[in-house]
Amino acid sequence: MTTTLLRTAGELHARTRAGRRAVVMTMGALHEGHATLIRTARGIAGPDGEVVVTVFVNPLQFGEGEDLDRYPRTLDADVELAGQSGADVVFAPAVDEVYPGGEPEVRITAGPMGERLEGSSRPGHFDGMLTVVAKLLHLTRPDIALYGQKDAQQLALIRRMVRDLNFGVEIVGVPTVREEDGLALSSRNRYLSAAERRTALALSGALFAGQDRHAAQEALRARAREVPATRARAEALSAIGESRAAADTHAVATAVPGGPAAVRAAARQVLDEAARLDPPLALDYLALVDPSDFTEIGDDFTGDAVLAVAARVGATRLIDNIPLTFTSFGAAS
Repeated sequence: MTTTLLRTAGELHARTRAGRRAVVMTMGALHEGHATLIRTARGIAGPDGEVVVTVFVNPLQFGEGEDLDRYPRTLDADVELAGQSGADVVFAPAVDEVYPGGEPEVRITAGPMGERLEGSSRPGHFDGMLTVVAKLLHLTRPDIALYGQKDAQQLALIRRMVRDLNFGVEIVGVPTVREEDGLALSSRNRYLSAAERRTALALSGALFAGQDRHAAQEALRARAREVPATRARAEALSAIGESRAAADTHAVATAVPGGPAAVRAAARQVLDEAARLDPPLALDYLALVDPSDFTEIGDDFTGDAVLAVAARVGATRLIDNIPLTFTSFGAAS
């Protein structure tokens, strides 16, 4: 399809709108993860709607010493990929179009949730992110805006801002897209050497280990619930030499519901091993949090949770996460 490149909000506002407008916000260097967002937006907007992809490298999101200057700018390729994925418009404003007169004096503040995890590692990052998201929502005037779940804390904060400040837009989260080896797609992956990439696989490996540990615990719980713990059961197991195995299974299966500590420990083991690789992985944080406020969950937690990790490999900082759902019986999905 033909994709129009626009540079000003005035040009975008002048377009005739029939159906709903769906916006996908990016900083460019588009990859298959962005393509998935755009295709999802196309499906939501429908044939009569409009899909707008923003490409803007926001200086407010980069702290001192971060990679603003070397962040990849590939606009021609971005327009091509966006069009192939179903975008009608690529909106690529200059800095002075988004911030006329220089950096804004009035900004959105992320609050306490924006000071945790990514916010602690990158002070001011989420204030800058929310400020530009708010501005781009005003500049593009969408009905729906889509964001990737790989940036889980960002997505949670955008949802909170839209709710708390009464933005008239629907926020849609789209699941993380991964490469064949499990590494979450990111524009920063291109910075990794072959050796660094091998080490970086520990991020997704740690998350999958935590997820597998949780699933295994639930399987043991289900096994323990199948047969009541009666004397007849114990005698039968003993008769076939499984008394110790049954005791171990029952002990694990009846541990603290959900086993957040076990999930963390399984993930941590993978990360500790990666810290001894060459090149090593330098862990920033590993957290199992409530997505409503990004505070650590306790052993009695029930509901949706996020297992999140951030680390550096060489000069490249990467993040990843997976969702888990804890029930009163420790089940995960």
